[in-house]
Amino acid sequence: MGIESLFESYPSSFIVTVVLFGLIIGSFLNVVIYRLPIMLWQQWRSECEEWLANADTATPKQDEPYNLVFPRSSCRSCGHLIRAAENIPVISYLVLRGRCASCGAAISLQYPLIELLTAVLSFTVAWHFGYSWQTAAGLLLTWAILALSVIDLQTKLLPDAITLPFLWLGLLINMAHTFTDLPSSVLGALLGYLSLWTIYQLFKLLTGKEGMGYGDFKLLSVFGAWLGWQRLPLIILLSSLAGAIVGIGLVLFKGQDKNCPLPFGPYLAVAGWIALLWGNEITNTYLEYAIN
Repeated sequence: MGIESLFESYPSSFIVTVVLFGLIIGSFLNVVIYRLPIMLWQQWRSECEEWLANADTATPKQDEPYNLVFPRSSCRSCGHLIRAAENIPVISYLVLRGRCASCGAAISLQYPLIELLTAVLSFTVAWHFGYSWQTAAGLLLTWAILALSVIDLQTKLLPDAITLPFLWLGLLINMAHTFTDLPSSVLGALLGYLSLWTIYQLFKLLTGKEGMGYGDFKLLSVFGAWLGWQRLPLIILLSSLAGAIVGIGLVLFKGQDKNCPLPFGPYLAVAGWIALLWGNEITNTYLEYAIN
């Protein structure tokens, strides 16, 4: 019995495989979340130094590459290289009791949480779509927006290195009508960008302030390309509602300055993920309720 026949005959085996793979991907996402912003800052600094042409103050180039693969992961406190046995998702964190095996420094709880969250979200996608190409595509989008959300929360950045490839990927997969037809996908990408860009320009014209970043435009464009223009109103509504609730809550209960900017990417990501799985059901329920 081949793997395909096994998964079709025993759907539970497919779900378990996806969850275990999700844990592994979650471990990799932790690397992306930590290293990608550093890679961007290094690139921007290098470009600035090159543009300034100031060789005396330029930072010496690193002899070793720094990317998502090199150098090996290590403890941020003592530099201890993390062995394979210390890098098993969730399990290693529990065995080590959340501390470095060499110096005993605390390991951020973010690592097992991201791994577990990736597994849970992967399980939900696989359970919803079953053994299909939609699951494969949905998993890729889920992993990407999870990484983007955490990066945006920590740095207020939505890297083009993730958003732009997934914009093109959304158009590509919908050539086969994976989630929508190609015309809806193309129009969704266009309207996704222009809708937030227009809101940004109007807000800036009225207040003289920037209400969001260009990364938000690109992220909504990604969802438009993946899900079609028909899902954009739902995504905008859900993300705006969530952002308003969280923002008001922070001001009322945490005493946060109402002028302090909040990253909008995570709210877009949550709304887009909900639309990916239950967009049709939510829209149909609303229309049925509105008509009746």
